[in-house]
Amino acid sequence: MPDFDEPAEYADLRAAVRKISADHGHAEFAAHGVAHESQTELWRDLSEAGFIGINIAEQYGGGGLGLAELVLVAEESAGTGSPLLLLLVSSAISVEILSRHGSAEQRQEWLPRLAAGEKMAFAITEPDAGSNSHRLTTTARRHGDDYLISGQKYYISGVDESAAILTVTRTGTDPATGRAKLSLFIVPTDTPGLIATRLPVAAQIPDRQYTVFYDDVRVPASSLIGTEGEGFRPLFDGLNPERIIAAALGVGIGRFALDKAAAYATERSVWDRPIGAHQGVAHKLAEAKIAVEAAALLTEKAAWLHDHHRPAGEASNMAKFAAAEAAIAAVDAAIQTHGGNGLSDEFGLIPLWGMARLLRIAPVNAEMVLNYIAQHSLGLPRSY
Repeated sequence: MPDFDEPAEYADLRAAVRKISADHGHAEFAAHGVAHESQTELWRDLSEAGFIGINIAEQYGGGGLGLAELVLVAEESAGTGSPLLLLLVSSAISVEILSRHGSAEQRQEWLPRLAAGEKMAFAITEPDAGSNSHRLTTTARRHGDDYLISGQKYYISGVDESAAILTVTRTGTDPATGRAKLSLFIVPTDTPGLIATRLPVAAQIPDRQYTVFYDDVRVPASSLIGTEGEGFRPLFDGLNPERIIAAALGVGIGRFALDKAAAYATERSVWDRPIGAHQGVAHKLAEAKIAVEAAALLTEKAAWLHDHHRPAGEASNMAKFAAAEAAIAAVDAAIQTHGGNGLSDEFGLIPLWGMARLLRIAPVNAEMVLNYIAQHSLGLPRSY
């Protein structure tokens, strides 16, 4: 039987991350969300404590632990009402791809920088490709000892905060299947020809989104991760962790929202008793709590599979789907519990709702997760 007792060091890790995150607090997240300003202070403090690079090998200045421990960092920071979206981009995707597939030189250059708190963005989405990576039109073509990258990426998070963008490109077409051959490149954000234009979004989240244009951006061949045209394996070794850390954020958001709602429902008294005594309030919160904790177990399983180099696609997608739905339900129940106060700036639930709602769409939308589970888990005919 699995052992569900967390190791003592996990309790210590949770407490340390929670203490740092709580010192910044949900009010800071809400203020940054309204202003669309990144949470640089919280990121810095977690980085200095060694938590941002917890899944980076010790030889590169990291914590020497795995994705399971990064899950705890994501859960606990989000559990104080301060979810860090770039954990799933920089610490999950970029670190895991570099650690498993980067060259010795790439690991030596970038992993210590990421462990020290620098950020790396990730660019795969395009305006006309959406979830279909085989339709990517951003190309990389060999030019002497370099590659020239041309194309456009869309809704790329944190470009303004990042030292580089891990960019997914098309470097050919498989003649047997007609599918794209993909290659991944590390593109420093100060490379000539790289232009980022901010995309305005209505959701009150701190992290800014960008359209990124590549106009014959020249990068050395040493920027290529792995082998040209064989980028699908490293890509999915990054996308599964992305889904897992997105799930961890959802779990933390759900727990925070429910804690706030339970406290309010206990203190708020109408009709001579606390509103939490009414089943119309209590049952919605209880249902949301069950969903959040179920998602937490799926997230833990997915991280364990990834860390042990087991197939993690099914568990990662399930965890991401379950956690996004649970987070939305939890925040919505919290807003409803607060009544009119649920919409007030004072209680700060609306910025949290924006982040929870985002997780249903990104990093992969709920519909594509269901397509994956239907086809790969249930054996149903492919629908797309």
